[in-house]
Amino acid sequence: MTKPPRFAFLFASITILVLSLAFALGAHAQQAAQFFRQNCANCHTIGGGRLTGPDLKDVSKRKDRAWLAEFVRDPKAKIDAGDPYALQLKDEARGVVMPTVPGLTPAVVNDLLDLIDAESKLEHSQFAGLTITDRPFTEAEAALGRDLFTGVRPLTNRGPACISCHTVGTMTRLGGGRLARAPQFDLTRVYERLGGRRATGSWLMAPPTPTMQALFRNANLQPDEILPLLAYVESAAAHRREADSSPVLNFFLLGMGGMVVGLTLLGAVWRNRLRAVRRALVKGNEDGAR
Repeated sequence: MTKPPRFAFLFASITILVLSLAFALGAHAQQAAQFFRQNCANCHTIGGGRLTGPDLKDVSKRKDRAWLAEFVRDPKAKIDAGDPYALQLKDEARGVVMPTVPGLTPAVVNDLLDLIDAESKLEHSQFAGLTITDRPFTEAEAALGRDLFTGVRPLTNRGPACISCHTVGTMTRLGGGRLARAPQFDLTRVYERLGGRRATGSWLMAPPTPTMQALFRNANLQPDEILPLLAYVESAAAHRREADSSPVLNFFLLGMGGMVVGLTLLGAVWRNRLRAVRRALVKGNEDGAR
């Protein structure tokens, strides 16, 4: 029986090694893409223009990889150190400082920079960003957005209504939720804070806060829901008054008023009943005494 040529074993070993390496690289790329989508896409595009932060297409041509890795891991440290380019980025973002993202190990940072380089070479990156129309919104779109915001119309993926945590300045006296801390809970001026319609839409597509990530990880908003929500927020900004800053006090006063009214009514009802019972007891005692 003839033995297989030695080079056949070598070829098989090399093939297995290459496939294993390709599989590992693919897994890393997929993890990096998911990480970027959840933590970066709300402020950055790759080839889609500036949002809150700069467009990252060909960013490695603007700064070397070592600088980028340091900045991504701890942006505030670079700014506090007075780095000129970091300060320029802060000014261009209207004072918004990129947060330090949890889980950014050196390996994750390296994978992210590899992802950005790879996506920059594509004609159209998957992270080019959400296409947001610049036409004026209609009243019907704003009305639909109000229904989605308040929960009158449930979201497609059954996420919580915005009113659970947020309010806008055109809402009623009690306003909406106050889970998110001021001023973030009031979305009346969200366009000003995030930098316009497109940046706000991208924020909704990939919310960056831990609370919203947990709530919408498996219940992400759909494009046909984001546009009406933007229309409602834009309408609220155009007709804005600052959202009531004391909804808890209003709710307390309303509750106290309702309690007083309720006790007054109960007193009026039970007063006659108590008299009727007392009259029967007195009459029974008098009859027994006789």
